[in-house]
Amino acid sequence: MTPTLRRISFIILLSGAAVLFYVLGLADYLTLDGIKTQQAALQGYVSTNPILTVAVFMAAYVAMTALSLPSAVLLTLLAGALFGAVWGTVIVSFASTIGATLAMLVARYVLRDGLQARYGKQLMPINEGFAKEGAFYLFALRLVPVVPFFMVNLLMGLLPIRTITYFWVSQLGMLPGTAVYVYAGTALASISSLADIASPQLLIAFALLGLLPIAAKKALILLRKGQPT
Repeated sequence: MTPTLRRISFIILLSGAAVLFYVLGLADYLTLDGIKTQQAALQGYVSTNPILTVAVFMAAYVAMTALSLPSAVLLTLLAGALFGAVWGTVIVSFASTIGATLAMLVARYVLRDGLQARYGKQLMPINEGFAKEGAFYLFALRLVPVVPFFMVNLLMGLLPIRTITYFWVSQLGMLPGTAVYVYAGTALASISSLADIASPQLLIAFALLGLLPIAAKKALILLRKGQPT
């Protein structure tokens, strides 16, 4: 089987899994009202089978994140409701980072070689710049909620960043937002809309926090240039 045929087969497999998610009606359960309705039953599973419930929850979170299905926020709220603020944050932090890393690797496998082969010269300055400061930009993107989660995974799959760097920077960058949504999920019954969770002030704070490492590095470079040789 040629590399192109393998990629096509891989794309078909992933697309089939995403289609199956909707055909089976699983998307109907992953709504705010849906998880509220199932909360009591799921909490019963947690109390009787805590380890199994955590394992199944993490596997579902990783799979849905890797497939870029629109479920991360609701599952994060559900984690708070089921496992509490501390354990919910730990579980979601690792599950979301593993899923995001898999999604990035999928984008890298499917798209990067063809894109770099066709536009390699034009992308060379971007590749070189990202090889030097990619971790800072990734951290900023993870903290700024206005950038869609799946778009960050796709973009990073096309750029030169080490997988281990992608993993730990993503986990660190997503941790504040994860903690906020998990904590909100501990009071799931009182949430009427996802817009109730993230205030404009909170989004601005995340954005400033994400830009801080880049600004600090640029300032350090300017200070070094200004020193006498």
